[in-house]
This record gives sequence, structure tokens and C-alpha cells, in this order.
Amino acid sequence: MALPTADELEAARARPLPDVLPGPADPRLRVLFCGINPGLVSAATGHHFARPGNRFWPVLHDSGFTPRLLRPAEQGELPAWGLGITNMASRPTARADELTDAELVEGGTVLRALVEQFSPGWLAVVGIGAYRTVFDDRGATVGAQEPTIGATRIWVLPNPSGLNAHWSRERMVTEFARLRAAAF
Repeated sequence: MALPTADELEAARARPLPDVLPGPADPRLRVLFCGINPGLVSAATGHHFARPGNRFWPVLHDSGFTPRLLRPAEQGELPAWGLGITNMASRPTARADELTDAELVEGGTVLRALVEQFSPGWLAVVGIGAYRTVFDDRGATVGAQEPTIGATRIWVLPNPSGLNAHWSRERMVTEFARLRAAAF
């Protein structure tokens, strides 16, 4: 994949990134992965977790969620396996720390409505800081959470961004695999 140009990245700031959700012929949504917000590369390409160095796709495969390593452009295959992707906030940014807490909280309201509509078995929030802000739970740690949204349980995962270097790929695989064991 060729990286977008600087002009394409700047234009992506105004481009929403559609969710990856099941259609009528797909199985029940077992896990809805929720990123913090689209990065500029993702918004420019139209594919979630598309920035080179983001570990989402390799970790998703290594933890057993997908039978093979998917490229971001193959994200449309996820619903066939009961998986989907959304974001906490819709505004694309170069870094998640460009978002305000108010944007995250507002996105949390939209997220709750989406979860109520699709009723996944698990909502997997990839980013503990965003989870703490949206769910007003400063003490949350990675793993299963007590609150639910209707019947949907919530699991917090480490952010797979390459900027989250204190989480190794191996540790991330372990955490994603724990969720997979609970969901399937």
C-alpha cells in the first residue's frame, strides 16, 4: 500500500471512516472492536488501523480471531467471523491526544446507541485512556469490566498503535487471546 501524500492526509481530517458492521447475511456480532478515533492514514484510505506500524491486524490474527493475517483493505471480511470495528470519536486526527474529553464523551453516547442496536457479545475498547474518560472509570485496567451496555459486556484492550511502545506485540496477543477465549 502506498502511503497517502501530505495533501491527502490533510484532506482526510474532514473524511469520516465508516464502521465495519455485519449485514443481514452475517452471523451475530460477537466482538465489536472500538478504536479511539480514525488516524489520518485510516481516514485517507478508508480502512481501520491502516497506518504502517499499527499492530491491530497482526495481533488480531496471532490471537486467533482471524484464520489468516488480513490487510486493512480486507476489513470487510470481519463480519463473516462475527467481528466488527467502530471508533469512540469520529474525527480523524494524526494522534488520539488531539481529541478533547468532550469529543470522547460525545462519541461514547453514539457508541452506546450503536451497541444497543447491534447487541454484540463484547465491546472491545482498544485504548484504556479513552475507556476511562468515556465510562468515567479512572481505575479501569486492561481486561473485562464490570459495567455493561445492555447485555453487551465490555473488555478493555491495549491500544495497538505503534506509539504505545510499552505494550509489546506478545503481551497484546495475550490480552486479545483472553478476550477471544471469553467471546468464542
